[in-house]
Amino acid sequence: MSIDSGFSHLDTDHRPTMVDVSDKQPSKRTAIAESRVHFPAAVAAALRDHDLRSPKGPVFDTAIVAGVMGAKRTHELIPFCHPLGIESCKIVIELMGDTAVIRCTVSVHDKTGVEMEALTGASVAALTVYDMCKALSHDIVITETRLLVKEGGKSDHRIESAP
Repeated sequence: MSIDSGFSHLDTDHRPTMVDVSDKQPSKRTAIAESRVHFPAAVAAALRDHDLRSPKGPVFDTAIVAGVMGAKRTHELIPFCHPLGIESCKIVIELMGDTAVIRCTVSVHDKTGVEMEALTGASVAALTVYDMCKALSHDIVITETRLLVKEGGKSDHRIESAP
């Protein structure tokens, strides 16, 4: 049971708790999250010149696999996330100028949403891009990890620039 503060993961004694979803009806839930990886110009140029490969291998392909794995294991990383049977997880990465824009879309039919799974997928993909490119520079910056879209459940959310 949540308290008046609006924090859903606190009980009436202000102790952390998992949200009880037992009375909710399953419905389609979708979330899209984004993260950006900003490269020094020389690193972005090197990625373009080497067909998006680093000395460790194909950067974006590896990040896509890692991001999907992260989304699927979110409940193991974030203490109060429910384990979900994710039905779809798609990660798209585009190199736009000196920035990799990572979008993670996750869908499920369940009693709770997939915002955290989408955010985790985008974050893990961004961290993987960093790891794959850090030999070229440590001046790579991960920014703007945010939820773009949440559909299904009690409320929807969409930022204006979302797809």
